[in-house]
This record gives sequence, C-alpha cells and structure tokens, in this order.
Amino acid sequence: MSFDSLGLSAELLRAVAEQGYSDPTPVQRQAIPVILEGRDILAGAQTGTGKTAGFTLPLLQRLSAEKPAGAGRPVRALILTPTRELAAQVGASVKDYGRHLPLRSTVIFGGVGINPQISELRRGVDILIATPGRLLDHMNQRTVDLSRVEILVLDEADRMLDMGFIHDIRKVLAVLPAKRQTLLFSATFSDEIRALADKLLNSPVPIDVARRNTAVESVTQMVYPVDRVRKRELLSHLIKIEEWSQVLVFTRTKHGANRLAQQLEDDGIQSAAIHGNKSQSARTKALADFKQGKVRVLVATDIAARGIDIDQLPHVVNYELPNVAEDYVHRIGRTGRAGNSGEAVSLVCVDETGLLQGIERLLKRRLPTLVIPEFTPDPRIAAEPIINGRNSNGRSQRPPSQARPNPGAPRQEGRRKPGARTQSSGRAQGSHGNR
Repeated sequence: MSFDSLGLSAELLRAVAEQGYSDPTPVQRQAIPVILEGRDILAGAQTGTGKTAGFTLPLLQRLSAEKPAGAGRPVRALILTPTRELAAQVGASVKDYGRHLPLRSTVIFGGVGINPQISELRRGVDILIATPGRLLDHMNQRTVDLSRVEILVLDEADRMLDMGFIHDIRKVLAVLPAKRQTLLFSATFSDEIRALADKLLNSPVPIDVARRNTAVESVTQMVYPVDRVRKRELLSHLIKIEEWSQVLVFTRTKHGANRLAQQLEDDGIQSAAIHGNKSQSARTKALADFKQGKVRVLVATDIAARGIDIDQLPHVVNYELPNVAEDYVHRIGRTGRAGNSGEAVSLVCVDETGLLQGIERLLKRRLPTLVIPEFTPDPRIAAEPIINGRNSNGRSQRPPSQARPNPGAPRQEGRRKPGARTQSSGRAQGSHGNR
C-alpha cells in the first residue's frame, strides 16, 4: 500500500514525497482513512511507529477541505503533548506536511516568553500545538479561544497522566465544544487511560500497531552487571571501546544528568545534559548539537527525552533503570526507529535487581546479560534501598574494606525506592520544566 491509496490530497502527497517517504507505516495505514472519515480513534502506538504523521496528515486534509464557520481564523485543531520537545517535533511535522496548504499553525510551551505567543495567537492560527501548563496560562489570560475547536489530539496521553497533567487536561476539555473529533494516542493502556478514553471518545475505532507494553523488536537489548560506583567508568569504557558515535543515556534525576555529563566530558567524551531545569534555548541547542554530531553523548531524564525523535539513533543506555517498568519501553523506543536496528544497554547494580525483574516480567522474557571481567560486581556489596543515592547510614556504599574504585564516580543522587511511582517528581518536571 502506498500513500496514494489512503485518500490524501495532491498537496499532502507532494509534501510526503518531499520528506522522502513512499510507503505508510502500519499505524498510518490504519489511522489515516479512519480520521479522514471524521471518527474518533483510540490508538496504541509506541514511539517510532510514525504516529505523528498518522494524525497530522488527515488532520491537515480535513481542515483544508472545509472553511470554518463564522468569521476570523479560529483555532480549529488542538494538539496536546506532554513536553516541549514533543510539541516542537509535532509542530515541525505540521509545517512540513502542510507547506502546500493555506493553513497556519503555532506551538506554545513554557520556558520561553509568553508575549510572542500572544501576538501569534492574535494573528490567528488554525492548528495549535501546546503543552497543558502553558495552554492554561493562555486560557487564564484569555489570550486563546478554544470554543471552535473541531479536532482534539492527545499525543502520548499516558505520559501526560504520569506527569500529573490530568487536572490541567480536564480544565482544557471543559472549554472545548462537545461536538468534535478526538484522537487519543498512548504507548500503554492503563486503567486511567481507559477511563479517560471512555469519557472523551465517541464510539472510537481501536488501533493497535504493537503488542501492549512490549519493546521494539528491532532493538538488541543487553544487561551489564556492575557495581554502582563503577557505572560511569564502565559507560566510558563501552563508548570508547565500542566506538559509539551517538549515545542517548538515561538517568533518573536532573542532578544526576548534569553530573554524569560533566564526568563524561572529563573523560574526553563530548557530552551534554537535557532536563526540565534547563532553559528552552539550552535544551534546543543540546539536542541540535547531538543530532549534528557535535555532541557524542546526550544525558537525559525520562521526561526531557520524550520528544527526542532521531530516526537513526544507534545506542540507548540505561545508566539507571527506571522505577516504572513501562518507562523502560519508552526509553529503548528511542532507538530502532523507522526500520533501523538499534542497541539498548542497561548498567545494572545490585540495588536495581528488583527493577530489572519488573522489566523482565513486563517483557515476558529474560534479558541477556554480559559480565565484563574487569567490571565484575563485588559479591560482598549488599543491595540497598534506592533513596537519594545513599544507604541507610548516609554513606555511599563501596566494597567492604576497600576505597571507592573510582573516586570521581557519581553517587547517583536523587533516586527513589524501587517501584515508587510518585506524582510529585514527575509533576515537578512536568509543571515547571515542560510548561
């Protein structure tokens, strides 16, 4: 099946060809005809499946086919995303695919001045891409009118709920027209997502292009056991020995991301950190440098990395395993995209055994393990609760009767207990870092 057979207009087909695509992905084949019919959808699609074009292309066609009722240029389509990076990515897709259509779009998120956004909204936009927090700011200041929205898209709805945006979303929904088309995309389907879908969607067409909560099949996964104080040393070793040129590394905390990036720099590896406390300009520059090869390693927290979209990213490293098993799937989904292969490496210390078991239960299989002789874990080190990276007596743990093998290694501060899925930490990054 080609894009020509999906019912898209000549202008959109031309834009698709200019982007270098010829064959639609499974989610695009299933979603585009249904959206063109004006029906609601509930789509289970992980990152890298082409879901952005799956809703952007039919959305553009529907808006261009009919003129809005009434005067002016109202907001006719609203796309909500959990993070700034994802909002920017979706905004770029809307512009790329809509370049031959007389539609206007804009992206609004926090971390940047609100006045230029107000000016843009006053000039009139057909398609608004927004993060929930900044959208509420505009609603409170009465600088945006959502009363004529025809299409609502919730992209990565599971992440928005994880970040504590449900109350913000409800406030937005309260001002939208009851009669509208709603498209909900989620990588996973929790009870909360299904409850939200039941309230939002009208006889939705289910679309599921990947088995629930399974990792991308094109990704090779490997676990390297290592003592907690030697993780940085092992990471530097792997990057240099394997000659990795582009690596996305995940940490649990913003402080940990900063510290690891600096230590890798000290090891002679060009690195940058990206997280919610960084200014938007710093985040944009770090991501651009990473894509252009100026930075070899990008160290990120889960929330900041949500919008990173690099088709040929070869390596993802879990420097620290996530507290929530589903987040492991989101992380490794950053590689193995667009038909390319990828490798996901996890550096696992004794504290994270329970987290690894949870991930393996989710995946329904054991992950292969490789011990590098010079980094063999010391069996005398006992597991400790993951609380702020320190053990119960306040000291960072090291092998009994031994000095820390690498004094410069990070203590991995800011970690929580295994399995502790708290709203507060996600909300802190979501509300302030990604508004």
